[in-house]
Amino acid sequence: MNVGTGRREALQHLAQRTQVDDIRLLVASLIQADELGTSLGDTLNVQADQLRLRRRQRAQELAQQAAIKMLIPMIFLIFPTILVVILGPAIPQLLRSFGG
Repeated sequence: MNVGTGRREALQHLAQRTQVDDIRLLVASLIQADELGTSLGDTLNVQADQLRLRRRQRAQELAQQAAIKMLIPMIFLIFPTILVVILGPAIPQLLRSFGG
């Protein structure tokens, strides 16, 4: 008895429903492994390693972008405030000594 759709068709429907590139790559490799008769366990291990590597690379890329995005607020908001806090108490003394 055969109920529902086959594995290949079910995986293709999964890839179409999710519209996620990582899932598409996983589905393509699972279908290829099924066609070639290779071990699904080995295929899943390789795909898991590749997904971990891709996720780590994305995280590193976002971390590098975060430093650049934080630079502008620091220059225009934080540094002037720090200068006012540090030099603020000294300004009246400097004005008294140099101003006369």
